[in-house]
Amino acid sequence: LAWAGMYGMRWMHEFGIEPEHIGWYPVVLRENAQRNPKAIFHDKPMTHQDYMESPMIVEPLRLFDCCVDTDGAAAVVVTTAERAKDLKQPPAHILAAAQSCPPEQEIQTSYNRPIMSGLPETWYMAQALFRVAGVSPADIDVAQLYDPFSLGGLVQLEELGFCERGEGAAFCDGGDRIRPDGELPLNTSGGLLSEAYIHGYNLITEAVRQIRGTSTSQVENAELSLVTGGPGVPSSGLILRR
Repeated sequence: LAWAGMYGMRWMHEFGIEPEHIGWYPVVLRENAQRNPKAIFHDKPMTHQDYMESPMIVEPLRLFDCCVDTDGAAAVVVTTAERAKDLKQPPAHILAAAQSCPPEQEIQTSYNRPIMSGLPETWYMAQALFRVAGVSPADIDVAQLYDPFSLGGLVQLEELGFCERGEGAAFCDGGDRIRPDGELPLNTSGGLLSEAYIHGYNLITEAVRQIRGTSTSQVENAELSLVTGGPGVPSSGLILRR
């Protein structure tokens, strides 16, 4: 938590980001959780004012910037496309997967790398992911970003190429662009902040639901669904297609 707060403070300082700009990301995810009966924060709505009034844990991270420990489980079945044709549920095809552990990357101790206001491991992963998939960020219909803290989701938007560096908070300002009917719907089950923290597996299952058309916050005609692994550590990504 202290590590994420240190990186977050540098990001905010470098790009002139105010605390209120961060709040729309967790607010929209909590909205999504209200439609998901399995979410840990289902029936526990949160406004932007609630976010701003929540206690500071480690500056700049407030209570509602942080995920919660969750008991839970998720399962993913992977098989061939040929076998999947005969299964009960429509398949989500794996279009591409990538992993990244760049230079000067140690697990949650990368204090001395040249750039502290970004996530280079996510950038490297994204370059490989989109290259292998043969698509661009503009082609993605819905994304499930690994977000143990809200800042991790915001900075990933920049490193994945959905906006320029320093523009992640502005991209989410007001919430409209990241809601299910927006430009880039995010973490439609509530994500790690508001559905559950099951180490990202619940992000994969939600990505599959979006492809199948069974999400509680379904994105219309979702064709490509992106998932990421943890920011700030050796990271990974996945693109599923209908």
